[in-house]
Amino acid sequence: MDHHYMKMAIELAQSTLGQTTPNPAVGSVIVKNNQIVGMGAHLRAGDPHAERHALHMAGKKAEGATIYVTLEPCSHHGRTPPCADGLIEAGIKRVVIASVDPNPKVAGKGINKLRAAGITVETGVLEQEALQLNQVFFHYIQHKTPFVTLKSATSLDGKIATSSGESKWITGEEAREDVHYLRHTHDAILVGVNTVLEDDPSLTTRLKYGGKNPVRVILDSKLRTPVHAKLISDKEAETWIITSSLRDPIKKERLENEGVKIIEASGETIEIPDILALLGKNEITSVLVEGGGTVNDAFLRSGQFHQVITYMAPLIIGGQASLSSFAGLGIEKLEEAPKLQVKSIDQLGKDIKIVLSKGDV
Repeated sequence: MDHHYMKMAIELAQSTLGQTTPNPAVGSVIVKNNQIVGMGAHLRAGDPHAERHALHMAGKKAEGATIYVTLEPCSHHGRTPPCADGLIEAGIKRVVIASVDPNPKVAGKGINKLRAAGITVETGVLEQEALQLNQVFFHYIQHKTPFVTLKSATSLDGKIATSSGESKWITGEEAREDVHYLRHTHDAILVGVNTVLEDDPSLTTRLKYGGKNPVRVILDSKLRTPVHAKLISDKEAETWIITSSLRDPIKKERLENEGVKIIEASGETIEIPDILALLGKNEITSVLVEGGGTVNDAFLRSGQFHQVITYMAPLIIGGQASLSSFAGLGIEKLEEAPKLQVKSIDQLGKDIKIVLSKGDV
């Protein structure tokens, strides 16, 4: 039965993906006498954790019960009080945990506190599913840089536009809606300034049921982004521009007056590791790169990415002048090309969605 109830807890956590940052997505279920008496999910940073929601629902029935939780209960005071203390005070008899929390502030301390109070603790139930659920959080906690997803919508031969620049739309509605879900689940969406100049995109989340808009990040070393661009004028989401020492001071002031956050990298060029370090310092835990071939190539050659998601349409564009999903210099030697692992292949309408991860994820 442990797997059954833990699966429910994981499903609760999955429903909150995209809105708990910089915290992890966590779900919990309390069971007593083979009946569910409480359940909960962490909804957003600063709100009660999943265990607290479940305890509130269970009330006095929590005494002597078993709680299933997808991540080790916290043992420290943060934005909210320690969940381990709440479980002890409620009289929980048994705690089943999917994955241990890598956060140095927790990292086994919650488990130790529970066991010291005489509570039976079991770990590793559906652990792989829980690790996958919070891969972004785990990466950010350990490296203090965002988890990076490279996204492309291409033809069968890897083209993102025809030789004339036409790209709307290569993929169908189902694939495009899935992209909006990706935006909802990422903290930031990143493009190069050329994408802004050529397409004037909004880069917002447009799901049928709403969704969270990511922070819009533009790589723009000389501040060529127009003040009238949709990213600046629509005010639907935050817009940050990462620029260099070559930036125009007058343009910087104009953009800041429009509410744009200007982040200056050191030097005349913007290097990918510096970008990720700057975003990490600003509590961006995940980045969806939608920047086209040149930006994708920069991330590829730097090796600073963790996941590749490609939506592939059943058509062939061809032509050397047609734009490719990865442009620029590319990889010189085959042995230097990153070896990716296929995580999933799904059909969305007429298109195919392929998710690949690097071996270190």
